[in-house]
Amino acid sequence: MNQKINEIFGKASFAIRQFPLVLLMALSASICLMFIAEENFRTSEKVFTLTKLTLVSCLGISLMFGLKILSQRIGKQILLELGGILFLIGFYFLLPKLQKDFTEVYAFLLIPTFILSHLFVSFASFFGQKTEMHFWQYNKNLFINIFLTVIFTGVLTGGVELAIVAVDKLFDFNFNDKIYLRVFYLLAIFGSSFIFLLFNEKGLEDLEKEGKYPVVLKFFTQYILIPLLIIYVVILYFYSAKILINWELPRGWVSYLVLAYSIVGILAILLVHPLKENSAKSWVKMFSKIFYFTLIPLLILLFTAIFTRILEYGYTEPRYFVVLLSIWLATVVFYFIINKNANIKFIPTSLFAFGLFALIFPFLNTFSVAKRSQKNQLLQILNENKLLDNNQKIDFTRRIVDSTATEIANKFEFLGKRNENESLLKLIDIKKQEDLAKEINQSTNSYSLYYIVKDQFSNLKKTDKSTSDYQRLELISNQQIVDVSGYNYVFYFNRYNHSAKTIGNDTFEIFDRITDEEPQFKVILNSKEEADFSSLIIDLKTKYKGKIGKINLPEMAMEGHLEKYHLKISLGNLIIEKHKKNPLPTIDFENAYLLIKKK
Repeated sequence: MNQKINEIFGKASFAIRQFPLVLLMALSASICLMFIAEENFRTSEKVFTLTKLTLVSCLGISLMFGLKILSQRIGKQILLELGGILFLIGFYFLLPKLQKDFTEVYAFLLIPTFILSHLFVSFASFFGQKTEMHFWQYNKNLFINIFLTVIFTGVLTGGVELAIVAVDKLFDFNFNDKIYLRVFYLLAIFGSSFIFLLFNEKGLEDLEKEGKYPVVLKFFTQYILIPLLIIYVVILYFYSAKILINWELPRGWVSYLVLAYSIVGILAILLVHPLKENSAKSWVKMFSKIFYFTLIPLLILLFTAIFTRILEYGYTEPRYFVVLLSIWLATVVFYFIINKNANIKFIPTSLFAFGLFALIFPFLNTFSVAKRSQKNQLLQILNENKLLDNNQKIDFTRRIVDSTATEIANKFEFLGKRNENESLLKLIDIKKQEDLAKEINQSTNSYSLYYIVKDQFSNLKKTDKSTSDYQRLELISNQQIVDVSGYNYVFYFNRYNHSAKTIGNDTFEIFDRITDEEPQFKVILNSKEEADFSSLIIDLKTKYKGKIGKINLPEMAMEGHLEKYHLKISLGNLIIEKHKKNPLPTIDFENAYLLIKKK
């Protein structure tokens, strides 16, 4: 027993010495998430900063592991790790300073970067080194270690959480409920990283060791994965035959199905790579030989589907990535068909190269292409509908169908989220469209830009083809000047900026979860005492349910009490948006005031 314990401590000590930066990144991510939980996930500058640190730390886990593995092959550990740290610092500053600017655009930066960091781990130490079989063994061991890590972490986390519940209930400790989140974050991120490193032991040396092909993996691939893929490709071929017979264009989402089949198929080919020449079943050998040939007709279907959408609506970031994956897939297919000495290392390295191209290549990266394409699409729509006057400004008085107005508003919203303010301002007469110009300049909420643009069109022709999926209600307070008589302090805030304010030794925080099914809107004093203003939101939401457009109200305000203070919240506006596909409305406000009076 002592020998086993000493062995475990020895491995743990070795992992700490070998991978200190990996563990530091994991610990940093865990701690940041704990602090976010302490803040009740409320919207604030502090929480947003912690969120950015969490994202960068999580990215650092895979990046630092990959750099360490590379250094075990070529040396230069300090130089590589210093480069990794500088990259993470630079990446942090790529993220926006304010939460209001953290739009969906950053998902197209974050998700590909995380994928690239994991791809880097798969081939980091194999630039012209070792054989194809070493490469396969390395990735097979990584795959198995990840699978084991998930199981061990799940059991450990569940067991510890249950133990805390048992102690709490049986011995009346009355733990704070947040302890469960703290434990989960610590074990799910730091714990899983530590367990993964324990499985990897010495790193590259152990990962490259040859071992028997796992029986479970062999069974899963031969009897489940490959037969399912064969069924899947038959379905896709029947669909291809259907569109040929009916002579119709393929549906847009078929591109995702083809990509899914292709990527899972390539994974299956990689899993059975050592078996395809000897002990594999006949259908495995057959699948390995014909898989890439089966993709050729599907590639035609794929390119037809995606370019049909692009020619009609232009490039967006998701469509760009679908095109990029399609080109990469075509490259892989023809590489393995033409090259008799094809190496499986080409798969992750080529995908990494394509992904890097999409993010950093000047002029042709995903962000540049999407913005340029949508600007051209907007100008095309305006010209086709003769909406530009002699000064190249939009004439909002021209009669157009509502679906065209919706399309123009969508383009404005898209470009507004991508900080194309100057391009948009050039298209409007600032004197005539003051509200629109103000909204574009402030960029406080690019989502509301859609509705403001649409409201500018004064001569709309209603059609049955209206494409609007939204209903929007804006409640506007007529009280533009807030009466502060009798109050000692006034704080301005909105949904995107309501950081804690301090008066003497007292700290006031806005707890904002108004988009929840049961809206919560509170003022919290010193993280302990609360004044609940939720009913202000709930009452307005209930009273004007089903209404659309703009409604002016005398005032939208509510008073509340704390032990030492009398409070009042006054809303300048309240926006309620409902999407047909989402049962819950989105609730927002752009300006509000908290008035505070000492008792």
